[in-house]
Order: sequence, then C-alpha cells, then structure tokens
Amino acid sequence: MHALRRRLSRVPFSPGFRPGRSFTRLTAPPPPPLNSGTPRGNVLESPWSALQRRGAKVLGSDVRLGNVIQRKGRVFQVLKAQHTQHGRGGATIQVELRDVDTGNKVSERFRTDEAIERVFVEDKSFTYLYTEGDSVMLMEPMTFDQLEVSKDFFGKAACYLKDNMKVTLQLFDGKPMSASVPTRVICTVVEAQTHSKGQTAQPQYKKVLLDNGHSVMVS
Repeated sequence: MHALRRRLSRVPFSPGFRPGRSFTRLTAPPPPPLNSGTPRGNVLESPWSALQRRGAKVLGSDVRLGNVIQRKGRVFQVLKAQHTQHGRGGATIQVELRDVDTGNKVSERFRTDEAIERVFVEDKSFTYLYTEGDSVMLMEPMTFDQLEVSKDFFGKAACYLKDNMKVTLQLFDGKPMSASVPTRVICTVVEAQTHSKGQTAQPQYKKVLLDNGHSVMVS
C-alpha cells in the first residue's frame, strides 16, 4: 500500500486537469451579413420565399378550402372540398382544384387517410386603390409600388372593396393566388323591405340593399 501511494504521488498534476472528463467548447458561426444592396423594385419580393417551397404531409380529411397542395408534380389551390360517405366503401373528400401555373380546374377525390403534400403560402398586406373592369389595383404600403391583380381573386367578396381598405394577398413563389378582405366591413343600408304583419315564433328576415349594390338578408 505504501509503495502504491509513492507511485501515485509521482504522477504530474496540473490545476486545470480533472481525470476521467474531457471538455470541448462549441462556438456558433457568425450570422451571414445582410444584403443591403437588394433592390426593392419588386413589389412581391419577400425574405420568406424560400419557405414557400416547404410543405408537410396532411391527411385527405384535413384538406380545406384555400389550401395549396402539390400532386402529381403540379401545384394546385383547393377551390372546393366536400366530405362524402360511401357506405362500406369509406369516406372520401371530393375536391375542385385550380392549377397554379395554367389556371385549369380539375376534380379529384382523396381518401380520408391518404397522405397529401400541403404547400404553405405567404400572406402579404396591401392597400386597395380602385377597380377597373376585371382588374383590381393594389398598393404595397411600405414601398408604394402598385400591383394589378384579377378581380376573381376576391371572389364574391369583391363587392366589399372600399378605398384605402387593407386587404390580404396570398402568394406562392411570388405569384398571387387569391385575395381576401377583412372579416368585418362597414356598409350602409340604402333600401330595406318592411316586415310582414302578424306575430310569429320564427325569426323574420328581410332583404336589404347595401351601398355597394349587394343585397343580403338580415333579421
């Protein structure tokens, strides 16, 4: 035992040494420099464009109106999605798709458990300027650049467009796909039908004409 102690006492020792452990310091690389020389002339330019090509697998039952999916090497926007039941055959999803590149519409049927490649798009805010024929003129609020898009992008909501309204444009690979107006808009009733006489337990509805020329039913 005394001989073993003498041998151990001869082992060189430094204050920074701890037997049985090793340490490695990891240093994160510096962030890449920002490209300050990027032109701002493109109204649809976005730092997130690279992310738009990334997607995720979803089930056919999770496909919804407005989703963008990739199928058979093409990118489509979902225009309609309806769940159907076929007895013992199981449930399916009947969808109407629009090809992003060609604009052609096709109908497809997905199984509810089928894996679908969903593509994520970017939402970008614009200011509405005016409508001319079948075109809508928008303005990018930061650069004041103007962009002309099809009125069809807004669908039935196009009648609610008003001067300086903030609208949202959905983009994929820098290409406009659809547009939407705010969830709540203010309209003025210019004409309204009168309620019919008599009391009833059921709520009564009447047709009113709004200042944008659109008619709706209200209680």
